[in-house]
Amino acid sequence: MEWERQQEVVRKAEKLVEETMGARDASHDAAHAYRVRDLALSLAKEEGLDDHCFEIVEIAALLHDIGDYKYTKDLVEDTSILEKFLKEEGLEDSKREKILSIIKGMGFKNEVAKISCFDFSTEFGVVQDADRLDAIGAIGIARCFTFGGSKNRVLHDPKILPREDLSRQSYMNKDEKQTTINHFHEKLFKLKDLMKTEAGRRRAEKRHRFMQDFVAEFYEEWNGRA
Repeated sequence: MEWERQQEVVRKAEKLVEETMGARDASHDAAHAYRVRDLALSLAKEEGLDDHCFEIVEIAALLHDIGDYKYTKDLVEDTSILEKFLKEEGLEDSKREKILSIIKGMGFKNEVAKISCFDFSTEFGVVQDADRLDAIGAIGIARCFTFGGSKNRVLHDPKILPREDLSRQSYMNKDEKQTTINHFHEKLFKLKDLMKTEAGRRRAEKRHRFMQDFVAEFYEEWNGRA
């Protein structure tokens, strides 16, 4: 009976993902949420999490981008839809608080600001690592250029250098003129060393190398040397 209830909550979470993220550009659409869910569950198994933790991991992974500030009117994180959903589904307080804690703490903007995450649990680690794995490697490259294109950013401009020592405010400032290729230097190349789990670190190695090779080739071709 409990398993059936959990599956019903997951189905409703998937429906919410489709309703709120289905019309977004492909960098942060419903398919991204499903990939992160699958990665998180896979990492959870590798990390040896107990079965009772899987519901928290799956729902947090599915819903982690529902209120993403990049897609809100005022560029402010909005968890109201998420909180309403969890309450209506009748999840016990401890699970609801755990899921919210994971989602609120996992953003790269918190790391930039040196803000400690809300949750240091393995559940937090596998969900955050899964989201970051989807931001690197072949999929990460595709997502990066998709998002840049949706914001009409130039691919590369040698006069615009990657920003160093980013603050939370400057990282979240989407009005500042930036290039898509600079995002690799400002964020994506840093993610490998920010993985929280051993399973995440193992998978990140291959994706990181692939990304490095791509960016090196990009510069070779941009400068007419390849």
